[in-house]
Amino acid sequence: MHILPRWKKRIILIAVDSLLMWSALFLAMVLRGGGVLFEAPQKLWVLLVVMGLVTPLVVAAVRLDRVKLTAPEMMSGLRVTMAAGCLGLIAAVMITLAGLDHAIAVAVIFGSLFVMFATGVRIAALHVLRWVIARSGSVDQKTIAIYGAGAAGMQLAAALLQACEARPAFFVDDNPKLQGLTICGLPMFEAGKLPMLIARHTVEQIVLAAPSMEPARRDPLVRRLRAHGVEVQVLPSFGDMLMGREPPGEIRPVAPEQLLGRDRVALDTPQIAKAYAGRMIMVTGAGGSIGAELCRQLLDCRPAGIVLFDHSEFQLYQVQQELADLGEAAGIKLVARLGSVTDIARVREVIAGDGAEIILHAAAYKHVPMVEDNPLAGAKNNVLGTHAVAKAAVEAGIERFILVSSDKAVRPANVMGATKRMAELVVQDLQTRHADTRCAMVRFGNVLGSSGSVLPLFHSQIAKGGPVTVTHPEVTRYFMTMPEAARLVLLAGAFAKGGEVFVLDMGAAQRVMDIARRMIRLAGRQEKDPVTGKGDIAIKITGLRSGEKLHEELLIDRGSLIQTPHPKILRAKEAMLSQIEVAGLLRQLERAIAEGDRALLRRIIKGRIEPMTPLRRIKPGTVQLRDSKTRMPV
Repeated sequence: MHILPRWKKRIILIAVDSLLMWSALFLAMVLRGGGVLFEAPQKLWVLLVVMGLVTPLVVAAVRLDRVKLTAPEMMSGLRVTMAAGCLGLIAAVMITLAGLDHAIAVAVIFGSLFVMFATGVRIAALHVLRWVIARSGSVDQKTIAIYGAGAAGMQLAAALLQACEARPAFFVDDNPKLQGLTICGLPMFEAGKLPMLIARHTVEQIVLAAPSMEPARRDPLVRRLRAHGVEVQVLPSFGDMLMGREPPGEIRPVAPEQLLGRDRVALDTPQIAKAYAGRMIMVTGAGGSIGAELCRQLLDCRPAGIVLFDHSEFQLYQVQQELADLGEAAGIKLVARLGSVTDIARVREVIAGDGAEIILHAAAYKHVPMVEDNPLAGAKNNVLGTHAVAKAAVEAGIERFILVSSDKAVRPANVMGATKRMAELVVQDLQTRHADTRCAMVRFGNVLGSSGSVLPLFHSQIAKGGPVTVTHPEVTRYFMTMPEAARLVLLAGAFAKGGEVFVLDMGAAQRVMDIARRMIRLAGRQEKDPVTGKGDIAIKITGLRSGEKLHEELLIDRGSLIQTPHPKILRAKEAMLSQIEVAGLLRQLERAIAEGDRALLRRIIKGRIEPMTPLRRIKPGTVQLRDSKTRMPV
């Protein structure tokens, strides 16, 4: 039937209805007026011929031949009844004109039989068609159980009964009044029998048909259903579907605030707007996660303009397009400038050409494994790039220069952290000779939601069904949200006196393992038990990567802390190198990069950067930091 053109299907249905009409009319006359079959057979033949000619016209007139066999609805039953009524009326008239007895009785019996025959044949054909499709293997039919026998569940069952791709097997509901009933042709069972029913019917999917259920009840129920080892889907409400919202129970992005393990820090202060209002702000790395967020928040500070500076044409175009309308509406000038921070001539040109007064330097290579594999490129961008921008800034006499640094710069265990610490030393040195420009540094923890952070990584892994990868069960990190990170940079610019390091009081460091478990729960999934195998998403321990710390720090010398106007912002003056030492460091670094000498870079880091803590050998090929448990290749 599926491969026939529509017009051929209509001819077949009309022919079948004509045969059903003859059968119903003949049987009606047998039941009520059987004598006519022998007393006036010629009149009977005339009646049957006339009815045979009229029936296709009636069937076509009520559009009974246009009802889709695999998707009957209430109107199809009405059409059958209308056809039966018309044919019965015509039969009554013809019997009366022929002078035969019992015209009304025969017509009523005939109409009733036609309704029964037409409906029964269609139902039988539908079941036969489904059986043929299932036996042919052309469609992979999934067996489904429906949890919830309310209006949504019944509508779902009715829809699935017409579909070839899925077969509803039964209903499950907690309502005791519904137990033992048959709804939409499907049996109803209590939830306690689910394990037995799943095995008996080979159920592959459970659909929770309760779109109005509160999340507090729905999420635990979804987890319990998934514990049975089958796929669980949640039927969205019509409102959700119309508004384009994701159905509950689907994997959706987790808000960073849900993973902090602490309250968000309120960083809205009058000093921010005052420091940036009416000034031209240049943001390097504007296409990156932090740079773009800085630009968004700067729009609220009413600067004269923002210079978006980045070496990536694609990322620069994206952030420019995102902010263009907002900037125009606020009357803030936005300019996009392509260039590398290592190109000091280009940096000087942009500063002078656009009249930059404050620079927020967020351009950096920040992914630890990537920089570990490309140490010279990382050092060139992070150290020489910072030196070029800071030097151009102080030469131009700009008001403030803020370096976005990292907690990995504190007693670094990897190349990325070491390059960020060297960048800090460069900025500290320039500050000593250029008091007109206030230079400061901001140290971040891990910014949730930024590229490469655990949030998008874990979300992607959960969406794929796991496993979620954690390097060590006890590894801890400081976490902050993107708005907190950008606000901290802006506050540092407002509070800067010159040469300070600013950090955000983020409370205790969070275990990454706890973050992973929290994300699994918030996604409506259950952590897989390695012993019993129960659960959805496994957590896999991959081992600490080369140069990775078990625990991060924010300050080298906590004794140097100074209060700021904001209770959650801490300021410190940390140790620095002399001008001669910094100049020597830069010369050696330039030589290592020019000659492609990784070994020299390692020696520079070892000789110039603060040692983490005394090292002790724990096994051949590795060393471990006392107390910190950090392992590094030797």
